[in-house]
Amino acid sequence: HPYTQLLLSAIPVPDPELAKELKAKRMKVEGEPPSPINPPSGCRFHPRCPFAKDICKKQEPPLMEAEKDHYVACWLYSKA
Repeated sequence: HPYTQLLLSAIPVPDPELAKELKAKRMKVEGEPPSPINPPSGCRFHPRCPFAKDICKKQEPPLMEAEKDHYVACWLYSKA
């Protein structure tokens, strides 16, 4: 899931040499978090998601079971 990937790429790396190597691979979250009072249409993460598609802006994704007991609400994992 894009949000999970962004969170994991933000974890600090204690080894300075490895940190330099991984810095180029880190994902950046652009923009500001959406307003909880006036959230965007569709997926609430779409304004900041580097993988957002047109449908993400229009429809909120349903909660889907990606694997047994693992759920995701993301159009990237939709079977449609």
